[in-house]
Formats: sequence, structure tokens, C-alpha cells
Amino acid sequence: MSEENNQYTFENPEYRKTYWHTCSHVMAQAVKRLWPEVKLAIGPSIDEGWYYDMDAPFAFTPEHLAEIEAEMRKICKEKLKLERFELPRAEALKLMADKDEKYKVELINDLPEGETISFYKQGEFTDLCAGPHLDSTGRIKGNAMKLTACNAAYWRGDSSRETLQRIYGVAFPKKEELDAYLERIEEAKRRDHRRLGKELGLFMLRDEGPGFPFFLPKGMVLKNTLLDYWRQIHKRYGYVEISTPIMLNRQLWERSGHWDHYKNNMYTTVIDEVDFAVKPMNCPGGMLVYASEPHSYKELPLRVGEIGLVHRHELSGALHGLFRVRCFNQDDAHVFMTREQMQDVIQETVRLFDEVYSTFGLSYTIELSTMPEDHIGTVEEWEKNQDILKAAITAMGKDFVINEGDGAFYGPKLDFHLADSLGRTWQCGTIQLDSQLPERFELEYTGEDGAKHRPVMIHRVVLGSIERFIGVITEHFAGAFPAWLSPVQVKVLTITDRADGYADELAGKLDELGFRAEEDKRNEKIGKKIREATLEKIPYMLVVGDRDVENKTVSVRHRSGEDLGAMSLEQFAALLRAEVDAKAIK
Repeated sequence: MSEENNQYTFENPEYRKTYWHTCSHVMAQAVKRLWPEVKLAIGPSIDEGWYYDMDAPFAFTPEHLAEIEAEMRKICKEKLKLERFELPRAEALKLMADKDEKYKVELINDLPEGETISFYKQGEFTDLCAGPHLDSTGRIKGNAMKLTACNAAYWRGDSSRETLQRIYGVAFPKKEELDAYLERIEEAKRRDHRRLGKELGLFMLRDEGPGFPFFLPKGMVLKNTLLDYWRQIHKRYGYVEISTPIMLNRQLWERSGHWDHYKNNMYTTVIDEVDFAVKPMNCPGGMLVYASEPHSYKELPLRVGEIGLVHRHELSGALHGLFRVRCFNQDDAHVFMTREQMQDVIQETVRLFDEVYSTFGLSYTIELSTMPEDHIGTVEEWEKNQDILKAAITAMGKDFVINEGDGAFYGPKLDFHLADSLGRTWQCGTIQLDSQLPERFELEYTGEDGAKHRPVMIHRVVLGSIERFIGVITEHFAGAFPAWLSPVQVKVLTITDRADGYADELAGKLDELGFRAEEDKRNEKIGKKIREATLEKIPYMLVVGDRDVENKTVSVRHRSGEDLGAMSLEQFAALLRAEVDAKAIK
């Protein structure tokens, strides 16, 4: 393939990965030149750049990273050729042992017998690596790379093993691309939902409950508004809502397969000498609800939704704001159907997803995850269900990529990756096609022929974790939520205390009309009040002074800084009502 076909540009993900992988070796070489006593672990490319795990007798600081960057630029200027070679296991072990690289020795020892053991050499530096790499360090633009962070990492992800230091970096073919990337990173920091959550009074995280978020009053308004919307749209699509217990006995989880396949992520306890588990997902409870009464084919598809509080044990190092928590509300739903209805139900569900995501201005890509090694059911059943998922979305004209071996243990799935305003993607929605749990729970319906039949089902979430979705949209909107979602929609600001009574009257009428309003009657300059309301990202400010009291008007300002002028409260309420009802994004 020629350069015209993007083989050697960042448009080609394989070239980009190779470029970043080579950068990780350049970084490791620079570290070894500066501090030969440092031991190297692993250094892969990742979605945005690379990292290298290292064992150093000191903590890397920003000053150290600056030194490493400078040495990396020297290595790039040296245009060192990267040469691949292979060694038998004994020679490979001796090479790494002679270099006192104990982590490399462990990696070699863990390779299967007969595995090719390859190395890459650049100048005086040699590293254990499968490759591939660029042919020369001179291919890397020294002024277009940046070491971005350093944090702790367990060797091989095992908390009982050595704690290493992980240095992250990123590089591009042009400095302009690096500058744009760094600006995007800074913008992401400004949008960080953890910072905005604190500033806007939405939620808090405490050491007393790591991974268990506390929602504050304004956060609860946001959360409940989101759940109200979920209920409205699901009612329109024909769903009924249930609630199942937060804790169920071991026998149920064994029957569903979760005890064997998911136990390490479950919180368990003993009640009356019986093992119980706090539910990590809602599915088994939904099975019991379906099985509690007989069903006819005339009822199918039966659409059942649940906002269920689930708990999953996550490693402490993986916890991250609302994005990775240990308890969360999942907007689960299960649709029970006949085999003939499968494609129609999948397409109907995708249309629901389309409507929800467009409401938030979120586009998406679809990933089809296929049968994992750890699965239940026959290969034939999996292949049939995978084909049905493919056919359903292909008929809708939607593209998808295959994610081999990442399905749920009971069935293949469609994962929806949402793109936010910064172009970052978040996996939120999923549609999982399941013919295994109905079998395990012996679910039935009476067919048109009067005989008993086994339904098929889908498990699906559209928002996913409500908490995680709130984190996503907080960053997507940079905390400036659309008026329909905003915890406070209007703030009434007085210019003088002579307008206090009028402000009370306005706030009361707005409340009667169903809007969320606050007042700011402090003895402060109006400019300060406007600035603070703007920082609070409140959509509308009603500024009232003597003239407004006299004329029974309000002076309307938008948080964008736009002055909408004076109008009656009725005119403003009509404007806001139209915006809220349309769920406008502005």
C-alpha cells in the first residue's frame, strides 16, 4: 500500500500504534541512559499514546519527566536503527539476567514452550518485544512528543505484587497536532465531572465510602429529572416498571450462572446460615418476576424495565469519580419475546436508543461482541444469535465493528459507544441477546398452538449506569446542562432591596409553573451576582430593579452572556416552557 493510501500516516491505526510503541522504547532507552539502576517492566501503546511501567528507587517528578523528554529528543536526532532478532529461551533468559532485568526474565519464563522470543535493539538499548516498530528513531519528531503523567501501577495488575511507576506519553508527526491534543486534554480537565460535581454541588465522594457516591440536593434534582425522562420514554415504548430485591440467595445466583462466572465481583453475606449476594445486576430478579405467572404469546413481546441499585466490587485503583463506582443505578430492561419477534424487537430497541442519545446530542458507533471463552450454551446457538444481531442492524443501514470474544457469558451483544463534544467515546448502551437464562429458569409461554414454548429475551440498558451517564453528560455539557435538565433553571437577581418582595413573587410564580427557581437577594453588586450565577451555569437570570418592579417586567439574561431584554414574566415563562418541552440543547 502506498503513502497515498495512508499506510504511513496516523490515519492508519496500525501505523499510529507502531509509532507510539516505538516511542515507548525511546522513552525506556532515555530512562536507562539517565538512571541505569531503573528496572523495566512493560511498555505498550494504548488508545492515546503509550506507557511504560518501571521500577525505580525514587519517585519520578515533573522535573524527571522533563529530563527524560530532553534525552528522548537526543535519541530521535541520533536516528538509531531498530533491529529485530530472536534468541532461544536459555539465551534470552541469560541476556535479560545479565542486564539485571528481573521483570523481563519473568515474562520470558511465562511464555509458552516453542514461543518465538524476539528483541529489538536500538543503539546500546535492547528490549524484549514482539514488535512491530518503526525502522529508525529518526522517524519520530522530537518536538512533537510529550510525557503527560506518572502514577503507580501494580506489576501485572496484581495488588499483591510490586508497585511500579507508570509513565505516560503521547506523540504526533507534527507539533501542531501535539498542541491541539494538549489543548483538548486541558479542556477535558476543565470539564472533569469530579471538579464540576463539587463546584456545582451535585455529588461528593468520601473516604468513608470509596466507590459509593453521595448525591447532594442539586445532584438529586438532576438524577431524578433524568429518571423521569427515562420513565416517560419507556412508557411510550410500551414498557412496564418493576423493582426487585437488592439481595437474593446463592441458589438463585448459581442458577443464573453468576455465582460461577462473576462471584469475585459480588458482595456476599450469610443470613440464617444461608449464603446471600447483593445483586450485581438485575437480570435474575427479572427472571423470577416473569416466572411468577403464566404467559401467552399474545402478551409478547413483554417489555419490563427496572431502575435497580446494583453493587459490584471494583479494585480501589480502578475507581474514578462517577465513571467507575461500586454501587450504581442501572436502567435495566428485559424484553421477553418469541423467536419470530427477535429482529423487530432489536430494531425497536435501537430506535429507542436513537431517540434518547439524540436528545443529549450524542452520536454513537456500534460494536458487536461475540462469544467469549467463558460462556454457556452451544456454539450453534451463539452463531444464530450473532447472525440475528447482525441482520437487525444491517437492515437499519447501521455500521458496526466486531469485538471478538467480548460477549456476555450468556449471549452476544451490541455495545453503543457514545461520542461526546470532545470526540471522546463512552460505552453506555448495550443490547444483549439471550436464549440461555430463559432455559435455566425454565421460562415459558403458551403459543398459538396451545403448547408450551421457551421465550427468548434481550437484556438492555440505554443510559447504562445512571451515575456514569451523569458523569458523561456533565463533561459533555461542561456542567452547562440544557434547561430541562438543569438543577436550577432560573435565578432571580435583585439590584436593590426594594425589589426583594417582587423577587419573592416571581420565584413563587415560577415554582407554581413547575420551574426550578432560586433567588439572590444579597446586598451585593448586580455584576457580582450575574458572574456567580453564570459560574453556577444557571441557564437564565432574571435581573429585577426599580423599573422592573414598576413595569411588572423582568430583564432576562442567558448564561452565554446574551441579553434578551425586558419582558413580562408570562413571556419569559412561555420561552422557557418551549425550551424545556422541546428538550432543546443550548
